[in-house]
Amino acid sequence: MATSVYDFEALSIEGKPAHLSTQRGKVLLIVNTASECGFTPQFGGLESLWETYRERGLVVVGFPSNEFGGQDPGSDEQIASFCSLNYGVTFPMMSKVQVNGAQAHPLWKWLTSEAPGFLGSQAIKWNFTKFLIGRDGRVLKRYAPTDTPESIRKDIEAALAEKA
Repeated sequence: MATSVYDFEALSIEGKPAHLSTQRGKVLLIVNTASECGFTPQFGGLESLWETYRERGLVVVGFPSNEFGGQDPGSDEQIASFCSLNYGVTFPMMSKVQVNGAQAHPLWKWLTSEAPGFLGSQAIKWNFTKFLIGRDGRVLKRYAPTDTPESIRKDIEAALAEKA
């Protein structure tokens, strides 16, 4: 049974194993992303957070998902190219996953059970749902797609100020 984010691994968007245990002691912002969504411009804000805080220990991690309105239909290679060309994304991106249901990636099952949404719902409702993970690997907070990267800076700064 998983007790922290460090118990999970995924595939990077380049198809390589990505063990979240390598991020031990850092603050993570995990986001389900999509390339053709009304919230897609948040890639710019996420990249800004990454550039501003990575030296202090923040790691932004994007997980593309095509579950909501078919808004990320491309291959991992196409998604990586889109993010880089249109938003200058350099933060880690993972291979496309499902975030809901029986086929949901185990990390996303854990995230939604640790930080349920509105009225206790565990389902991810839309693209750009965000989870802030503390230096201890535990979920600190869940954010709605409408919560912009800029609006969560204070929470990120507070998490970065905590000791592991």
